[in-house]
Amino acid sequence: MSRRTVRTALLTAAAAAVAAPVLAVPHSPLTAPAAAAAAQVRVDDGCLDSVPEPGSTEPVAICFTVFRPADASRRDPVPMVVHSHGWGGSRTTDPAAFAAFTDAGYGVVSFDQRGWGESGGQAHVEDPTLEGTDVRRLVRMVSRLAWVEQDGPGDPRLGAIGGSYGGGYQFVGAFEELRLRGEPVFDALAPEITWHDLGQSLAPEGVVRTAWAAALAAAALPSDALPPAVYKALVEGAATGAWPDGSLPGGEDLEADFADNGPHFHVRQGRRLDIPVLLGQGTTDSLFPLEQGLRTFRSALTQRARERSIFVGYNGGHVLPALLPRGVDVTSDPCSEKLAGGDFTALTLRFLDHALRGGRRTLQGYGRYHLATPASTCVSTGSVRATTTYDVGTVATSTALGVPVATPVAEGPITVAGTPYLTADVTAPGVGSRAFYGLAVGTSPADARLVQNNVLPLHEPTPVTGAARRIALPSVAVRVPRGQRLYLLASPVSDVFAGTGSRTPGLVVLEGTVVHLPRKHR
Repeated sequence: MSRRTVRTALLTAAAAAVAAPVLAVPHSPLTAPAAAAAAQVRVDDGCLDSVPEPGSTEPVAICFTVFRPADASRRDPVPMVVHSHGWGGSRTTDPAAFAAFTDAGYGVVSFDQRGWGESGGQAHVEDPTLEGTDVRRLVRMVSRLAWVEQDGPGDPRLGAIGGSYGGGYQFVGAFEELRLRGEPVFDALAPEITWHDLGQSLAPEGVVRTAWAAALAAAALPSDALPPAVYKALVEGAATGAWPDGSLPGGEDLEADFADNGPHFHVRQGRRLDIPVLLGQGTTDSLFPLEQGLRTFRSALTQRARERSIFVGYNGGHVLPALLPRGVDVTSDPCSEKLAGGDFTALTLRFLDHALRGGRRTLQGYGRYHLATPASTCVSTGSVRATTTYDVGTVATSTALGVPVATPVAEGPITVAGTPYLTADVTAPGVGSRAFYGLAVGTSPADARLVQNNVLPLHEPTPVTGAARRIALPSVAVRVPRGQRLYLLASPVSDVFAGTGSRTPGLVVLEGTVVHLPRKHR
């Protein structure tokens, strides 16, 4: 397939997506106060050399902007906060955008990641050997700034902020330093709406989130940010509905390419971060759903680190209009308000003040999960594991075509906060049978809506009869009021997974279905 054909196919796929994806966050990622304060900040631009692209010997330039507070000096050094952009973006160069941080006495460096902005190379989606090295080179540059506080040679006092792709660099940078030096050079992280396992984010159970795959590829087209093989792989995934794993003759293998691009890889290698992390994740995010953040918090941090960390779920993130099955439309961050009296930026500043400067904690909620509900209330819990079961019997849905089916689970009032799942005996007589499941709330099956917009697929490649299965459900937080019910919603199709339903019409039948809920008891 030619590069031109790939580009045309991706543009067509993006145009045909069920809805235009948007990044909806309940706060401004960066606070922009009066320009007078920002005018006192010294701003310097620069670029550094990093490792060449595969097959090349030419160093790749990584470009950045440094913001130095007016009072920072060799005699009075300050901590540094690293920032980077989301997918398809570029670094921030306006000092007013970081005034909340520089006014609080932090230096800031914002950088263009490989393949974006003024930096060279192509985007390898946080490959440890490429983007991981870029972050390490950036940290080395920061360690040579005399006005930045240093904990030792090559070890500046360092925090990090940024969302989505700007959260991915934080984990690849911290884990690579841990792998190479035995400790992460970062002293604290504050990532938002980023991934744990890239493959499971883009294609849970091997079923591609086609709307997002097309959108992400289209965002990279104007600057040719992605390597050609990745474009080809995304077209293959959109055409087959399956995550490219190299099994098709001449096909690409994204499963192998992305295997080490995220915290999941390092966790498998036995590595854990022992630093405080403020992790923000979108409860209505359909690209990197809530479960991705929960898995990172549970498995990528040591127990000691979790005791010094905070998890916040807010209504927002990478959001598509949830039309089929029907979801909710809400953007809010009640948990940051509850914890810090403001938005996530205000929470980040207070978190970094303790993590980077020490002293008395001024925040509550360490070591716990704080999750927004669709009604914009905040549920705080110490565990997100499913501990309560509900027998719901037989759940049947058509494949390929049909409408969602809602099965009652529990009467309100009930509060659910965490990661639910199903166990059932599955019968699916067709080849490549797929169905999508999630939790919904309503007064009846007719008006039941997805709790926070997400479904997850069951995929049976070959016919099965009475096969015992554990089926993942999207992580949620919801208070079901009296007079309403919690439902299990089963659907043959999903707009986020457009075109990836069953290849043959038929039925998927779950018998002896048990819903396992992370129910929060008072």
